[in-house]
Amino acid sequence: MYYHASGTGGIKILKPEMSEHGKPLVYFSERRENVLVYLSNAVEKYCRETGFQYAGKYSKWGPYGFDRDGILQLEEYYPNALESTYKGVSGYIYSADSITEAETVIGIPNTAVSSQPVETDNEEYVPDAYEAILQAERSGLICIVRYDRLSEKKKEWIGRTIRKEYEEALDHPEYRHFLKGKFPDILKG
Repeated sequence: MYYHASGTGGIKILKPEMSEHGKPLVYFSERRENVLVYLSNAVEKYCRETGFQYAGKYSKWGPYGFDRDGILQLEEYYPNALESTYKGVSGYIYSADSITEAETVIGIPNTAVSSQPVETDNEEYVPDAYEAILQAERSGLICIVRYDRLSEKKKEWIGRTIRKEYEEALDHPEYRHFLKGKFPDILKG
């Protein structure tokens, strides 16, 4: 089974869109819990909540990785990041029994991509992404590393990374707006 998350309901065919890999793809995970993080984009949500007008494609914010067993490790890079990104956000998880896999190698555990349109076999409504993520954590399907549990070394890395990403995002005003709003102490002045 392959899973895909979207904020849009009623999709019967998932169509490839231009990806970070430079070609039209549809992304899937073989683990339902892994697509929960795609029900909300922190950058887009923050811009809309703060009235920041932007007509382009929003930058993605994905502070997660995977452990040796392929379990998703969702990290909070700022206080209450999980709640502010996902609480009250609804969406849909689509599943497909099979896909025509593309030759593109993604390098993310349990991920598959298709360069062909994919017919959906099921649509599941998720009323609150935050609650769904917490349930997945309680079930041991994902791990959440909360901001107050991050090491000082990790927080220093976050500081360096945020400053670098801010400087490199000259063509992405929405991303810079998000970074300034969520990391004011790092991006002073």
